[in-house]
Amino acid sequence: MLDAGKTEVATTRLAKKEPLGDADVRRLLASVDEVLVAKGKGLRRLSAGGATLADLKGPTGSFRAPMLKAGRRLLVGFSAGALSELLGKR
Repeated sequence: MLDAGKTEVATTRLAKKEPLGDADVRRLLASVDEVLVAKGKGLRRLSAGGATLADLKGPTGSFRAPMLKAGRRLLVGFSAGALSELLGKR
């Protein structure tokens, strides 16, 4: 999907090898205005100030992957529709 849209990936980090810590995610939240959280077929839209670390974690207690930042928006978890929206509204 990223290749089809000719999207340039600036940074890649493998969640299993280098998991994000709470401080990393707080920095990400400070750099965005809106957070899209995909859980199953659902999608929640949160303001960055209203998002908690727990909102971004899965059932195992780890942060959901992938996390994709485009402009001032952050997508947490996978959703094809949300990814298309994120890349289309930068």
